[in-house]
Amino acid sequence: MQIHGDLAPAITFEPAPPQTQELIEQLSTVTKDFAELLDEREQAYRMLELAHRQTLLRLTIAAEFRDDDTGVHLVRMGKLSGLLARIIGWPQDKAKMLEDAAPMHDVGKIGIPDAVLKKAGSLTPDEWSIMRQHPELGAKILGSSGVPVLDMAAEIAYCHHEKYDGTGYPRGLVGEAIPLTARIVSLMDYFDALTMDRVYRKAFPDAEVLTMIAEQSGRHFDPDLTKIFLERADDFIRMRDEINANAQSTDAIQDRT
Repeated sequence: MQIHGDLAPAITFEPAPPQTQELIEQLSTVTKDFAELLDEREQAYRMLELAHRQTLLRLTIAAEFRDDDTGVHLVRMGKLSGLLARIIGWPQDKAKMLEDAAPMHDVGKIGIPDAVLKKAGSLTPDEWSIMRQHPELGAKILGSSGVPVLDMAAEIAYCHHEKYDGTGYPRGLVGEAIPLTARIVSLMDYFDALTMDRVYRKAFPDAEVLTMIAEQSGRHFDPDLTKIFLERADDFIRMRDEINANAQSTDAIQDRT
């Protein structure tokens, strides 16, 4: 039977005994302290990850300077790789991690002697053997830290010279056995490297580079990634040009100070 209006009995709550109330307050305090501890731990982890990332990025910059680069290549590598990752549907956080990890792809070059790394002419077979050690050196430098961005960077460093048809190095991986991170970075590295001036050659025209990339679809590069990249080539060229323009503006400001 349903009871209506004034006929409904009044419901009262007895106050909790002092001991129970004290326990509730203690549990509330413990919960609050635990939440703060987790927050502090998360902040400490983020700071440690940032410190690792900054340290390795500076090592990467040192390696790039030894290879006669300006360092802007690192910025482009990160941004271009992140753009391709987003286009193929990666979530924002994973694409951002790739953006941070991609610039470390050649950190192993810091272990290559200048006589090989900076040689103006063609490398001898023995010199090529030395140069081809840099993926493994990079993976060792980045190591198995357990820090996600550095683990991704180690994977990229180790595999970014593998080729889709199995003719790459250091392990001759084929197709999808090559980590997708490395397949993305390999394509972006090729595009960026050929469209920038080097000490031993001038940049190739964009149209010529796109033709060269198309010819390497299924050989050097993942054919699916290549198709998507070529369809959106204007976006990548625009991003590259914007990064270069920003870098030139920054250099001009620094020159005046």
